[in-house]
Amino acid sequence: MAHYFEERPETASRPGSVTLVLPDLHLKLETDSGVFSPERVDQGTRILLESVPPPPAGGDLLDLGCGYGPIALTMAARAPQATVWAVDVNRRSVELCAGNARTAGLDKVRSVHVDEVPPDVRFRAIWSNPAIRIGKAAMHDMLTRWLSRLTPDGVAHLVVQKHLGSDSLQRWLNDRGWPTTRTASRSSYRILQVRAREAAEGSPEKVTGQTT
Repeated sequence: MAHYFEERPETASRPGSVTLVLPDLHLKLETDSGVFSPERVDQGTRILLESVPPPPAGGDLLDLGCGYGPIALTMAARAPQATVWAVDVNRRSVELCAGNARTAGLDKVRSVHVDEVPPDVRFRAIWSNPAIRIGKAAMHDMLTRWLSRLTPDGVAHLVVQKHLGSDSLQRWLNDRGWPTTRTASRSSYRILQVRAREAAEGSPEKVTGQTT
């Protein structure tokens, strides 16, 4: 079976749809086999979208690992003046996200392959349900690549299950200079808030904060 983090899944297409219902948003999203959570909006994604503060009103925002687009489209709906970059290694996901954005009339979503984001773009916010199952080394490389592109005042919010290593990931991020705190915990999921490295410069203490 093809993995959702493969660039071109070999799984035969089986189109479907899911609904995303939030207090401020109701979307019907087209899905397909070979992408992440095609039969329902993943619980971690839903918890993220129900927990994070509103995104910045303008600038460039990032959905890292967009899948068919629930996070990217929510960001775009909540910040209609911002440009939302929806990126994924899976080209089937990228196409689905682009189509769902068009259907929803969210014309400031830029759904592209991870290697197609212009190198000078910096992000005021990153929201992600990261692909933990790609392996620790690959995930660390991925997070290093994209967190390094936060603006100085930029903030990332990541949702990670406790049993898949949320606490160790929090320690790793802090150890590498990204001030990281746990801002929510629900149904074994943790929401990690990660600030740009520049935010810690000049601070007399290493940031290792955690809330419960």
